[in-house]
Amino acid sequence: MAEGQQKTGTTRIQARNREAILTAALEVFSTFGFRGSTLDQIADVAGLSKPNMLYYFGSKDAIHAELLAGLLDTWLDPLRALDPKGDPVAEIIAYVHRKLEISRLYPRESRLFANEILQGAPRIMSALEGELKALVDEKAAVLKLWADERRIAPLPPHHLIFSIWALTQHYADFDVQVRAVLGEGHDPFAEADAFLDTLFRKLLAP
Repeated sequence: MAEGQQKTGTTRIQARNREAILTAALEVFSTFGFRGSTLDQIADVAGLSKPNMLYYFGSKDAIHAELLAGLLDTWLDPLRALDPKGDPVAEIIAYVHRKLEISRLYPRESRLFANEILQGAPRIMSALEGELKALVDEKAAVLKLWADERRIAPLPPHHLIFSIWALTQHYADFDVQVRAVLGEGHDPFAEADAFLDTLFRKLLAP
């Protein structure tokens, strides 16, 4: 019994340490970018020794890859939820709101992703050209069908998706700039939510 408890305790400690490392790495990478981050910085934020951290992840690349793998799923889920059988305008507007909510909830993850893209996506290019492209192509075909049926305005479907990304992720990636310009007393995400709802409803009107 004692042996089983010890194994369970060790597993919990390992899980807690892995989570601490990934949380620390997210903070460091989203602040300094991949190239500007070091294992020493991550270990310091995680509250672990560098040798202890390397027991769980053998390199900076391994930690970064783990974060990006989880992030891609988070990023794709809102688009996956777009229902071809739903009302076109309602489905697209709901996607806009979901993407903005992701930016609100996961600003560090958004900046991590943006930093990777700005570097040429060396660690996730295969995912961008594979899973992400396949999903975007699939949903773009749905948007084109809705446009052909005159249920939404005839907009280039891929660029419609790009515009949603740009107008929602901006509030995470440029949060400091947005808040500096708006000043005190503003909730950028609440204001953006209302604005983007109005904008896309007008844009999508057939």
